[in-house]
Amino acid sequence: MASKELFRSIIGRLLPKAEAVNEAGGVAYELSPEHALAQYAATGCLASTYYANADQQLAKVLELCRQVEPEIIARTAIYARRQAFMKDLPALLLAVLAVRDRELLKLTFPRVVDHPRMLRNFVQILRSGVVGRKSLGSLPKALVRDWLAGRSDEQIFTASVGKDPSLVDIVKMVHPKPATASRRALYGYLLGRVHDAAALPEVVREFEAYKKNPHGRPSPDVPFQMLTSLSLDRSAWVEIAARASWQMTRMNLNTFHRHGVYEEDGMASLIAQRLQDPQAIAQSRVFPYQLLAAYGALAPGVPGEIQDALRIALELSLSHVPELPGKIWVFPDASGSMHSPVTGHRRGSTTAVRCVDVAGLVAAAILRRNPKTGILPFGSQVLPVRLKAGDPVMTNASKLAALNGGGTNCSAPLTYLNRKRVHADLVVYVSDNESWLDSSSPYRQGATETLRQWAVLKQRCPKAKLVCIDIQPYGTTQATDRQDVLNIGGFSDQVFKLLAGFLEASSADYWVKQIREIELTASAA
Repeated sequence: MASKELFRSIIGRLLPKAEAVNEAGGVAYELSPEHALAQYAATGCLASTYYANADQQLAKVLELCRQVEPEIIARTAIYARRQAFMKDLPALLLAVLAVRDRELLKLTFPRVVDHPRMLRNFVQILRSGVVGRKSLGSLPKALVRDWLAGRSDEQIFTASVGKDPSLVDIVKMVHPKPATASRRALYGYLLGRVHDAAALPEVVREFEAYKKNPHGRPSPDVPFQMLTSLSLDRSAWVEIAARASWQMTRMNLNTFHRHGVYEEDGMASLIAQRLQDPQAIAQSRVFPYQLLAAYGALAPGVPGEIQDALRIALELSLSHVPELPGKIWVFPDASGSMHSPVTGHRRGSTTAVRCVDVAGLVAAAILRRNPKTGILPFGSQVLPVRLKAGDPVMTNASKLAALNGGGTNCSAPLTYLNRKRVHADLVVYVSDNESWLDSSSPYRQGATETLRQWAVLKQRCPKAKLVCIDIQPYGTTQATDRQDVLNIGGFSDQVFKLLAGFLEASSADYWVKQIREIELTASAA
């Protein structure tokens, strides 16, 4: 019988050589420019991560854009906004198109700029000069004017919340021509100029009247931020909470508590029912981790039914988690770098949710839908944990997020399976892929230890597939794409759809191909 050392050496020589070095100093495979751009677009927030700062991210994305065709940039921008629900990177890619390809900008703009925040991001990035120009230019100005013209007076008024730049700043830049008397009055009102007060939209007149005397009259249907500076009593807050949108409700559960909203008969039940409305959850584009964060941030004294509603809402937000065939293993990364904020450090707006929280949530969600799934969290080695498939997702996710494994050794859980000679049909990593502890393996022979251990497992389980879900934007991987290996990035529920699709398709570069198939026509908008 051949020695184990010889067998390991032969496997290593048959695998592709890892010639890249990741941010942690470990050997890795470099993603293609198209694939790396998709990874950055689906995970990057132009904020400082554990291994890279915001400027480095920006420079890398711009470099990748120079290496791919404009059509790829356009399709990636659409995917990042419509499927990955990102805000900063899609706007940056649009700004690049404003310089690279005017026709593609016209086709892409309406599908990416679907919210006032996206409009502000686009204008801010374009005028910053990072893509090579500091003025909007004629076409972007025309697109912004069309965006404004396509919104109702009420939508324009509610969009005036926000700054850097504000909607008022944008109106001053593009000089839209009002088509109606009410729009003319509204622009004058927003700009602080002389205007016909009688021609203002009804919602603006209601808001102005409410500002003068908020007591004893119904609150206007305006964004929550417009009302926070006013002196409001409990009855006003109750009315605001009763009319709040789903997203506003999720973001202000503690605010309602401070102002006594839950003390009003029936309000706690009303808000709880709203939070667990399946249609509202689906329309909100909420990241599942945001519900986990809302639950963890609840102030003492918030009613139990609100807590229960958030648990239910989280389960509903994970409705796209598929039922998967065969024996599944999920490896959530609990190493030190995974304890950094999932959307990076940003002054004044750093999220409390860490990468390890998202990894735990993904693993717990797959376990919930597939009760026989094996969960092997890892850091420098496999970490012991006891989970029950029937427990709420929040419970299991919290147990996994509480682990801290030190350094990163992505090959550790695969090595464990091979040592135990355990069967696997599907293996799922949720990690930042910054493995470094296993880079000095004596049997590596040029390949990463993770891919070498995967090759060993494939000898025993030839039909097995490997999916690596990356939640940080670094551009390298421990297992290069093949027919049986998929690398995807992001933390929306889109990753579950891609996972299920890959099991059906068995296609190399499956994720990139999905993005490449996005239509770039006016009819697709």
